[in-house]
Amino acid sequence: MFRFAHIEYFWLLLLVPLLVAVMEWSLAERKRKVARLATSAAFAKLSPESSTKKLRTKFWLLMLALVALIFAAARPQMGSKLSEVEREGVEIMVAVDVSNSMLASDFAPNRLERTKYAVERVIEGLSEDRIGVIVFAGDAYVQLPITADYLTARNFVRQISTSQVTRQGTAIGAAIELATRSFSSQSESSRVLVLVTDGENHEDDALAMAEKAAAQGVKIYTIGIGTPEGAPISIGDDFIRDEKGEIVVSKLDEEVLQKIAVTTGGAYVRATTANVGLGDIISLINRTEKSKFKSEVFEEYNELYPIPLAIAIALLLLECVVLPRKNRVLARFNLFGEKRG
Repeated sequence: MFRFAHIEYFWLLLLVPLLVAVMEWSLAERKRKVARLATSAAFAKLSPESSTKKLRTKFWLLMLALVALIFAAARPQMGSKLSEVEREGVEIMVAVDVSNSMLASDFAPNRLERTKYAVERVIEGLSEDRIGVIVFAGDAYVQLPITADYLTARNFVRQISTSQVTRQGTAIGAAIELATRSFSSQSESSRVLVLVTDGENHEDDALAMAEKAAAQGVKIYTIGIGTPEGAPISIGDDFIRDEKGEIVVSKLDEEVLQKIAVTTGGAYVRATTANVGLGDIISLINRTEKSKFKSEVFEEYNELYPIPLAIAIALLLLECVVLPRKNRVLARFNLFGEKRG
């Protein structure tokens, strides 16, 4: 397994475009000042060894060295030793509605983006539990199987989009059935499904699937995201319209979500613009009976930071070798492709 021990150092990469802008501004200012004193031809005769391309070359060598140093500081590592650990927690499968109705803007910027943000925040707070992700619209698919790798889970959540399920609709029953089959055999007493949708079920008998899930020990917590008043669904710069050409308004349908939660012994929460409700549901889940899970994790890692560090040192040495002005001996080789007068 490959990872970075300190990914926060990648924020330093924002320095690169800033320094590039400063460099370009500096060269442009230098050019303007020279233009006030003499023509470019006259300046070339007065300062024949001046080389803008060499200055740029030195600058980009420094930038590449900076990037390499940032990668070294982030400490790239490769897992080298697996060990089996036992944890006690709950298996949580999160099913996210990715139908077009989740693009409605009654939650800014839209329902789906707010859901993804909330799920990420929940994953950050997990420690012993295992999590998986399902996406569904007209069909349901496992986006991420049950795992204790929270970093991978967050990355998968960020990639969720309405384009992942081509068949439109809202097959809540299919999502429940797939989630029920996706739990591990170790979690018979601690299976939880968190269903996030606007509740507009158009495909199947979700209550029948909820009853089957309850029979297999799955407790379903539902989150209704949207407002009863509804909002138009925008794709790109246009709104979805019906056969009459009128703008479609997607409204929250709470009734089916409330029944699903009651059927399985879970709970229903209506999301608000200030709070999606996942935090409240996690508090309820923490009261669920825990199961013991055995999983393999990387215990030791090989440090790979010497590689980018060596690259950075080599680039810095090369930058020192490149002179800021033309070298009369090397000029005949025209190493930097400069035009000769």
